[in-house]
Amino acid sequence: MELAHSLLLNEDALAQITEAKKPVFIFEWLRFLDKVLVATDVKEKQKKLVEQLTGLISSSPGPPTRKLLAKNLAALYSIGDTFTVFQTLDKCNDIIKSKDDTAAYLPTKLAAVACVGAFYEKMGRMLGSSFPETVNNLLKSLKGAESQGRSEILMSLQKVLNGLGGAAASCHRDIYKNARSLLTDRSMAVRCAVAKCLLELQNEAVFMWTAELENVATLCFKALENSNYGVRVAVSKLLGTVMATALIPKQATVMRQNVKRATLEEVLELMATGFLRGGSGFLKSGGEMLKVGGSVNREVRVGVTQAYVVFVTTLGGQWLERNFATFLSRVLDLVSHPRATQTHVEAVYSRRCVSFILRATIGSLLGEKAQIAAAKDICQAIGKQMKAVEAVVNDTNSENKSGAADVAASQHVMVCALQELGSLVQSLNATASPLIQEPSIGLLETVTSVLLHPSMAARLAAAWCLRCVAVALPFHLTPFLDRCAERLNNLKTSPEAVSGYSFAMAALLGGVHQCPLGIPHAKGKVISIAEDLLRTAAQNSRLSLQRTQAGWLLLGALMTLGPSVVRYHLPKMLLLWRNVFPRSLKELEAEKARGDSFTWQVTLEGRAGALCAMRSFVAHCPELLTEDVIRKLMTPIECAMTMIIPSVIKAHGAHLKASAAMVRLRLYDILALLPPKTYDGSFNALLRELVAEFTLTDNSANTTTSLLRSLCHYDDSVLLGSWLQETDHKSIEDQLQPNSASGSGALEHDPSSIYLRIPAGEAVPGPLPLGVSVIDASVALFGVVFPHVSYKHRLQMLDHFAECVKQAKGVRQQAVQLNIFTAVLSALKGLAENKSTLGPEEVRKSALTLVMGALDNPNPILRCAAGEALGRMAQVVGEATFIARMAQYSFDKLKSARDVVSRTGHSLALGCLHRYVGGIGSGQHLKTSVSILLALAQDGTSPEVQTWSLHSLALIVDSSGPMYRGYVEPTLSLVLTLLLTVPPSHTEVHQCLGRCLGAIITTVGPELQGNGATISTIRSSCLVGCAITQDHSDSLVQAAAISCLQQLHMFAPRHVNLSSLVPSLCVHLCSSHLLLRRAAVACLRQLAQREAAEVCEYAMSLAKNGGDKENSGVNITETGLEGVLFGMLDRETDRKLCSDIHDTLGHMLSSLAVENLSHWLMLCKDVLAASSVSCLRTHLPQDNEMDDDTMFTTLGEEDKSKPSVAPRWATRVFAADCLCRIIMLCENANKAHFDLAMARSAKLKNPKNDLLVLHLSDLIRMAFMAATDHSNQLRMAGLQALEDIIKKFASVPEPEFPGHVILEQYQANVGAALRPAFSQDTPSDITAKACQVCSTWIGSGVVSDLNDLRRVHNLLVSSLDKVQAGKGSSSQPYRESAITMEKLAVLKAWAEVNIHKPKQVIKNTDDEEEDFGTVHELPPDSLITLVQPELPILSRLWLAALKDYALLTLPPEFASQLPPDGGAFYTPETIDTARLHYRNSWAPILHAVALWLNSAGFNASELSEEGTVAMPNSQKCASNDFFVCSFSGVSIQFLCSPRPEEPIEHVTSCLLALHTLLDSPCARIHIAEDQLLGVELLSVLHRLLLTWDPPSVQLLVTRVVQQIVKAAQDYLQEKKNTLNEDDIKEKETCPVLGEGGETGGLVPGKSLVFAAMELLMFILVRHMPHLSTKMLDSPSRVSAKPQLSEESARLVAATVTILSDLPSLCSPAGCMTILPTILFLITRVLKETAIKSVDNQVPPPVSAALQGIKSIVTLSMAKTEETQKQWTGLIRSTLASILEYSQPEGTKPVIDEVSMLTAIALFLWSASTEIIGVQSLQNGCINKFKNSSQLKSPCVQAKCYQLLLSVFQHTNRALSTPYIHSLAPIMVEKLKAVESNRPNSNTELLAVQEGIKVLETLVALGEEQNRVQLLALLVPTLISYLLNENAFACASTVSKDLHEFALQNLMHIGPLYPHAFKTVMGAAPELKTHLETAVRASQASKAKAAARQPPPTIHSVPTIKLKTSFF
Repeated sequence: MELAHSLLLNEDALAQITEAKKPVFIFEWLRFLDKVLVATDVKEKQKKLVEQLTGLISSSPGPPTRKLLAKNLAALYSIGDTFTVFQTLDKCNDIIKSKDDTAAYLPTKLAAVACVGAFYEKMGRMLGSSFPETVNNLLKSLKGAESQGRSEILMSLQKVLNGLGGAAASCHRDIYKNARSLLTDRSMAVRCAVAKCLLELQNEAVFMWTAELENVATLCFKALENSNYGVRVAVSKLLGTVMATALIPKQATVMRQNVKRATLEEVLELMATGFLRGGSGFLKSGGEMLKVGGSVNREVRVGVTQAYVVFVTTLGGQWLERNFATFLSRVLDLVSHPRATQTHVEAVYSRRCVSFILRATIGSLLGEKAQIAAAKDICQAIGKQMKAVEAVVNDTNSENKSGAADVAASQHVMVCALQELGSLVQSLNATASPLIQEPSIGLLETVTSVLLHPSMAARLAAAWCLRCVAVALPFHLTPFLDRCAERLNNLKTSPEAVSGYSFAMAALLGGVHQCPLGIPHAKGKVISIAEDLLRTAAQNSRLSLQRTQAGWLLLGALMTLGPSVVRYHLPKMLLLWRNVFPRSLKELEAEKARGDSFTWQVTLEGRAGALCAMRSFVAHCPELLTEDVIRKLMTPIECAMTMIIPSVIKAHGAHLKASAAMVRLRLYDILALLPPKTYDGSFNALLRELVAEFTLTDNSANTTTSLLRSLCHYDDSVLLGSWLQETDHKSIEDQLQPNSASGSGALEHDPSSIYLRIPAGEAVPGPLPLGVSVIDASVALFGVVFPHVSYKHRLQMLDHFAECVKQAKGVRQQAVQLNIFTAVLSALKGLAENKSTLGPEEVRKSALTLVMGALDNPNPILRCAAGEALGRMAQVVGEATFIARMAQYSFDKLKSARDVVSRTGHSLALGCLHRYVGGIGSGQHLKTSVSILLALAQDGTSPEVQTWSLHSLALIVDSSGPMYRGYVEPTLSLVLTLLLTVPPSHTEVHQCLGRCLGAIITTVGPELQGNGATISTIRSSCLVGCAITQDHSDSLVQAAAISCLQQLHMFAPRHVNLSSLVPSLCVHLCSSHLLLRRAAVACLRQLAQREAAEVCEYAMSLAKNGGDKENSGVNITETGLEGVLFGMLDRETDRKLCSDIHDTLGHMLSSLAVENLSHWLMLCKDVLAASSVSCLRTHLPQDNEMDDDTMFTTLGEEDKSKPSVAPRWATRVFAADCLCRIIMLCENANKAHFDLAMARSAKLKNPKNDLLVLHLSDLIRMAFMAATDHSNQLRMAGLQALEDIIKKFASVPEPEFPGHVILEQYQANVGAALRPAFSQDTPSDITAKACQVCSTWIGSGVVSDLNDLRRVHNLLVSSLDKVQAGKGSSSQPYRESAITMEKLAVLKAWAEVNIHKPKQVIKNTDDEEEDFGTVHELPPDSLITLVQPELPILSRLWLAALKDYALLTLPPEFASQLPPDGGAFYTPETIDTARLHYRNSWAPILHAVALWLNSAGFNASELSEEGTVAMPNSQKCASNDFFVCSFSGVSIQFLCSPRPEEPIEHVTSCLLALHTLLDSPCARIHIAEDQLLGVELLSVLHRLLLTWDPPSVQLLVTRVVQQIVKAAQDYLQEKKNTLNEDDIKEKETCPVLGEGGETGGLVPGKSLVFAAMELLMFILVRHMPHLSTKMLDSPSRVSAKPQLSEESARLVAATVTILSDLPSLCSPAGCMTILPTILFLITRVLKETAIKSVDNQVPPPVSAALQGIKSIVTLSMAKTEETQKQWTGLIRSTLASILEYSQPEGTKPVIDEVSMLTAIALFLWSASTEIIGVQSLQNGCINKFKNSSQLKSPCVQAKCYQLLLSVFQHTNRALSTPYIHSLAPIMVEKLKAVESNRPNSNTELLAVQEGIKVLETLVALGEEQNRVQLLALLVPTLISYLLNENAFACASTVSKDLHEFALQNLMHIGPLYPHAFKTVMGAAPELKTHLETAVRASQASKAKAAARQPPPTIHSVPTIKLKTSFF
């Protein structure tokens, strides 16, 4: 393939390769040429290139090759010289004229035709003079050409017209005449080509939309007859465009000729004739036609429907807005015309079409404002119709026959209008609120008036519309319900009213599940209305039918409210159900004899209704289906099964048939939902019914089921054509499917669907007609029951099926067979799901015969079903021999068969076998299967065989996986060959080739990255294949190509060229084909995950060179691909597509937003701005006499570039979510995003730097726009964004005003954004969110002025009043739990404000120091003043809420103990939903209550509770116990098992609350008295630590543990004190206090100390794993110990502190038990953490450990002999360990000497001589000090001297003397040495000073007689530090300081010991002189310095500060 990449064709290489590969080689070369031609200078080589290319024309190239060839030739001429272009043209023309008609010559002819087209398209008027000849030539050969030639010629003509534009006017008539006859060509591809050619023609040919307009329309209608989807799309585009042009012509053409323009009336009239009469003629000719029947052709109707949409789309949204009323009335007239509604099914089809027109135009072309206007117009239309209907109904003269017909016709208009109104309001959602609020529109009155329409269809549509309004605006749901209930009560006597209002109520109840806030529980009172209707049904025969239906309908709807409501009504329901059916067989027999046809009808309707309500119950309340309930339900159901209906129908007439069918339908429906074992006794009777149902035994009509398509495999859509389900035209294309009544779903077929959930993807529920529904239900139930039936019965049924097929003839046989196959498939699917088998040999045989017979059926759907059934059989039988037999049978058939039918059927059978058995099970047949299918795929005579065999091949490749690897090369080469040769009009073949290609890529998989020769070949073949399919004209083939490239990109990303792929994907985003748009977005989504930046870059490149003709469709502007995707969100309704767009944008956002903030924020801002700006519209003069200029400015190309509609609410919500994501991404990226000063400096350094904080005003503005919108979802998103902004920016200071933060300037915006959320009609969830934001804002400390805070604070105060209103207050539109949510949110917000108080105080005191004491600081307790006045109320409510929560968290077995009427804030009915709200808000409330109790003391609680102060003490205590218990209970319950998804704030709040609570003395006493409570709490905290890692949680836990230990200490101390008082009285007995008692044993589970140690040990090991001996032994131990992080260090420190407190809780014996562990841990911590740091800071764990050692060593123990010994041993070994640890080791980090020395000094200081005076320890300590004083580091020396000083001064001389003796001489030596080596730094100086201090102390300590000797050591040393004058002048400051220090000290010592001093000085005269000179110099310098300040002696602060002083 590489050889093909050269500018000229490499002919040598071409000659060497095999024939088969030549076309691929040539194609690859052309592809390369196509890429490079644009960029190369071709002057020299042009001649040779032209030769090579024209040579290829006659080498019979395949379709893709000829397309590329033509493109390259044209491109070559357009960039090179054009000398020879006419020669080449003549050459092509000669080929076209040639008389050679053989098949072999055809490709050459087609290539010439393609070249001609390409020349004209590219060069247009440069070839001007030659065009008449060319056109004539093409038209001549058009007459004799076959279909491929015809379509190719037409495409070339289209290109000629395109290139020449208006210049070709002379040929227009000829082309038109020749082309129009071909619009009804046999070949569909030709029809498409003609339509496209004429579409091009009408741009310039004025006659097409003036004189010929009617003829063009007639032609189009004819072309639509017997058309396929592609033709319908093409022809409707032509028709719609021509009509639009006729109405508003294009500018240029009008300028040239004075044109008579058609009026809107005329145009719509013309289109209507097509809709109503099809292509069969016109009013002019056919006046009789109106009288004669003859249904309109459905294909024509569907095509014209699409044309209407094209017509409006072409004219644009603004035109539609201005002419909407006219358009609406004309479109609605279509369904009121009798020709459109000849039969019921036809009427439904016409309605579907009209709904489609309205939905496609109003839904996508109009913005939200315009949609509201359109809704008003629809309302008026409905009102007008209804007035007319009322006039007819009230007109008592029965003569008015035409009036009745009008009423019948009006029902269809109503249905269309109401459905569109409902869809409109639903898509507008809350934005539609002005529609409801404006009384002038009267939407509700209008819609409810239709509930009294005489026709059921209209009543149902009105009910549906009400449901849509209520779902969009849930605030109105409850009022609607009340209103309907009231009207129903008042108009009980009108049958229409009973029916209409019950429909409306049922619909509203069915909509509740879409409203998250629900309806009040009391609205379940519907049951009483329903009961009343059922009771009174019998009283009035005129109403009994309606009342029965209405009653059961309401009960069915009630069931959709779910178990929480139904639970209360269940007993009554069971009773009602039991009473509808006879109780016993006897009654059943008896009733048959009674009754006339009317009572039977009512009875049957009642039973159907009851079964329907049952089904609704089973479907919506599965939790209530206990064994008992199922048993009670089975009584009526069994009765229904045995109720023999046929005899009744015989007796009372056929009009009962429908009611009887309804009973059966309901019965099948409910049985399918119940487990089969509940009715296994009735299987036989049931199966008989079912089989009779779908084999049409009692049914003369040939009704077929609609389930077959859904039971066949999704991938088989190519064969079934069911991909039409995936197009934008799905809802109308369904009408053309072959099964009965397909696509004729309508509400009136089954009223119960009005309250059921709508199947995904449908806008309005459309149950199929009853006849089809019953069969569908029977088939589905058959599938459920079949796996549970005995083999004997299975065999009987299968044989019966075969018999039925044999008996039936013709069309009936097809119908029966279809139904039977669907049932069999359903049964096999059921078997597979139940994992059971088909049965013994004879059952299999019977099934196999049935299936194999259908593989040769002429009906493709049946063949497809048979193949599927075969595969499923193989799956459930699962035996190799059986599979082999089936495969062999097909092999044999395929080898011998010649007819298309059996070849297609059996090839699919092979594919299905492999699909269901998988690669392993069918491995041995793989080779045969593949070879047969590869052979079949080459059968060029029948595209159908190719399609089926390639489809099967793709299935095999898919299912075989790696086993297929050996067949990849032959398959690939076949696929490429076919791609290069199969005519493009066989799109199905190309689709299957695309599937095969994709399957092969997946099979080869990651191998595709390799570089081996074979892999490179495979890869390049795949890429060529993708390129061919990408270039195909059919959108499905293009979609397949995209998914292939997507797979390739997954496996071998380097080899997929994004620079060409991305632009092509962007073009597809605007495709008119849904599948293509889906594929493009799915691919973009995958690309954006890895390479978002590149994708955006390539997309922008498309925008830059957007001038290419090919890419004219896409409009990528400066917003790039992101902008296009945001725009798509407004237009697309497909769920999958939208979610992919969301994901794609999400990936792009996360990888690009931070780098490119302004761009993304602008995008979001533009989208969100739509909510505040009304859509700007250009208002044009309304009269029809527009002058030309205005006419053209409106419809030029300019308005295409702007987005057609303003972003809709759903897109705006997404943009608001994006905003929150951007903030989060910035937070993770860089701190500067949240620091204004840093951001500004970064911006100055590099203007490209884009930081979030600089956009703060935009962020606030966007959040504000969103939070104040109409749409509720958007308000939620806006408030969320606002909360995020406040949280993230609250602490960002404002650099220009120190002491202020940047958010202060936005307080007005925040207040304004929050205010609307507290209005009366705001939904609870929004108010709840707003409360959250309020508390965040108040607590954030942004606002310092109380008066400013008041605004927001008042909102909270007002909502607090709402909370106090209590439970049963005013009428509330939502469910009770919504009120619970709101009230709890308010309490939570207050709680958070209350908690924020202390934080505030701390923060401000800090600021006070740093800032300049700014005036605006909040006084520390300002927030308290906000909360204080409300506290009495708040505390009461908080406690109530906590009590509720405590009750709600009880396990289910205590449910009976809950208060029957609910708690303070919840009602018993909504307990489940309420739990969630409590769970969200209890933690802050708990914390707030703890703070309140703590500040007010526990007595406050009684004051607030009772208001009585006089309570006896004992009671007080009791109630306190209650508090502490409930408190710790709630916390413990939560902390025991916090869910992993609980927010961490809850855990921290809970721990903080516990901590606060334990601050109060009362709680402490409580927890200390009840030791088990403490132990329990500790073990719970331990569990919490095991599951929660964050350090913040662990720190809080240690703080709570500390509180518990402290409580225990205080308690013990108090006990001891009381004991000591007693002791004075009686000396004898002294009980041992503390844990461990006499023996020292601690009991796990009872001992507080043990529990605490367990927990603390856990923390230590978690952060310092090497403490645990177990860990030391484990092999995976890492030797390097990481430095502890700051948080860990704090934790370890806290832990050590608590550890050292524990011994004080124990008795002496107990101490001995725990001390070894504690001392071990402390010393190890000391060892691990005392590591030398750079800045000589002491880490917190070290200081904690030292403090701990001190407190333990100084414990005062009443030590007995026994303990004394143990104690001594312990302390000694601890000291020994420390000495040992402090030995430096080679590998370990440097130990911090200072800490170790401090520890040793602590021991020396605190313990007694007997303990430490042991020789070995003493030597160790002395050595340690010796070594340290020898160290180089001056810091260590200084500290060492300090510590020695403290040791020397020890009161116990026995201890200090040895140290003085051994260490003093060393020190003197060191200090003497300083003379020669003076200090260079302050620290060294400090060391010297400290040393001198020690010596001075020694002098002071010495006795009088030794003093002279001691001074003789000190004084000379000091004097040696003095400098003489010359030296002093040039000495360093440190040196001078030393001099000063020495001098001062000497001056100080002299007077202290005058006698000794003199003696020493006398002994050495040179010292004396030295000193004297120094003193003199000093005095002189002092005198001098009178003028200038003397340098003060620096008392350098010691650099090492221990946090705590230990001495």
